[in-house]
Amino acid sequence: MSLTWYGNQAAVEGRNFGSLALIFPLLERMKISEIINQHIPADDQAEFDHGLVLSLLVAARLYSPVALTGVAEWAADSAAGILWNIPSEKINDDRLGRSLDAFFTQRHSILASLALHVAREFRVPLRDVHYDPTHILLRGAYDPVETRDPVVADSGTRSDDTLAPAHIAPGRATADAPLGALMIHAGLCTHVDEFGPLPFFGHTTDGNQNGHTAVAEQLALLRKHLPLPQLTMISDRGTFSVGHLLRLRDAGGTAICSAPWDEFRALFDERRASLTWKKASYLSLEQQRRRAVHSVLPQEHYELAVLRHELTDADSKQTIAGRVVFVFSTADQKVVRKQRQKQIDKLREGLEQIEQSVAAGRRSTDPESVTRRVAKLFGSKDAARYFHWEIEPLSAAARVRLPAPSRGCKRATHRFAFRFDQTAMQHDEQYDGYSVLVTTVPMQQASADALFTKFKQQCYSEQVNGQFKVPLAVHPVFLHTPERVEALVFLLMITLQLYYQLQRLYRQTVPAKATAKERRTTTATMLRAFHSYILLIHETRLGREVQPTRLLRGSVRFSTVSGSRRRPKF
Repeated sequence: MSLTWYGNQAAVEGRNFGSLALIFPLLERMKISEIINQHIPADDQAEFDHGLVLSLLVAARLYSPVALTGVAEWAADSAAGILWNIPSEKINDDRLGRSLDAFFTQRHSILASLALHVAREFRVPLRDVHYDPTHILLRGAYDPVETRDPVVADSGTRSDDTLAPAHIAPGRATADAPLGALMIHAGLCTHVDEFGPLPFFGHTTDGNQNGHTAVAEQLALLRKHLPLPQLTMISDRGTFSVGHLLRLRDAGGTAICSAPWDEFRALFDERRASLTWKKASYLSLEQQRRRAVHSVLPQEHYELAVLRHELTDADSKQTIAGRVVFVFSTADQKVVRKQRQKQIDKLREGLEQIEQSVAAGRRSTDPESVTRRVAKLFGSKDAARYFHWEIEPLSAAARVRLPAPSRGCKRATHRFAFRFDQTAMQHDEQYDGYSVLVTTVPMQQASADALFTKFKQQCYSEQVNGQFKVPLAVHPVFLHTPERVEALVFLLMITLQLYYQLQRLYRQTVPAKATAKERRTTTATMLRAFHSYILLIHETRLGREVQPTRLLRGSVRFSTVSGSRRRPKF
């Protein structure tokens, strides 16, 4: 039995050191501050160099995202000012802003140098690159910024201080971006292996640009700052074009890219009867689990059919040989048909209501009003093309034969009718579950089955984009200038790299006999484990003594440092 009692107030202060115990040593090992200072000229009059200030900002964004004006308070509460040896009163938004301005002028070079260092330090092969762009919403009133000059020019590839910031402009409306919302696009290059994803390079494009522009500019910047031998770029159909395949070929690289189905439907119809289908070896984690436990849930699978094909660029008329991989998914087939039927049922119900309203002579049943109601009902639904409708005026004799209108209605003047095109629906059903990949990777280098497995890792790239917006709080963003906006986005790319590198380091040290859950431990889990970790600070006659505490979480004990001058190492 143990006793608990309350003592007198101790002459000691507590600081919520938290996840800085994980973040700081990795910042040092990645040499973020050192690499930034190598590219940005030192200011002899500056009290603190840009690398020190910006590495502090990286830690702040990963620890607990706050506005620039709140970084000083965070540094005081977390003891970050002690680690960086910057008094909290010296950390203000003007100092952070000036460092962001300097960082902007060397943003691509810094990102590339960091990628090379991380590749060497952590033995990461930068060869297969997953690329995926995403939009970043911006808030506030920004000065008008003209569409910037292209990245690729006759004089070479613009970057760093020769490339203006991305044009903040209204982009395409999405689920989280209303029509007219201000945005820019950020594309990330990500390495993926058994330890998960690792983003290592990126770029921004104007808010009104598309994936074709984004991937072309990204490739040009890779060639300039990070020339990768035997590069294979993997991307989604928004980036596909024959021009993209040709540019990669000219750079000595290859592509694995999903493509719009409509561009290859005619080829599929032409060769469908002669295609040879084979079951793919790739299975999702859920499908692997179902098979391992003999689940009664459906066991879905993919089938692949490969076709050698020569593609022609419509503009340059150049050709390139490749492989077209038609993919059939049993799960996608079920999902597409379920979604289609759901749309059909909803549209049929709405049309029946309109039909009844017109027949009853209710309000808003004149031809103009009915046309507006149908247009609103159809919207952008794909299933709308299966329905045909018409509204016709009734003759005087037909109106006389109608029953007396009910209360609040008038005698109907028109007849509304619709029909469902079963043949059109059946025509579309024959393509349910099918998609297409295009690759220029030689057959002797990798089979279509291996390439498909590699392409399915693209979901990790999409996961990285999701993390880009959530724990790093890139949304919403408001800074005074587009240059600072872009500088912060690039700094967040570095933060994201640190975030996933921490996860990878942990997974690489997990014993082989560990559970699947432990092998998939995430950075978020580790940061939460250190959330309440406290440092004790004693003021003595010789100075300030920092005393670490012991962290206990469940049955797992994390060893922390002892002594004020020692720091945790990975």
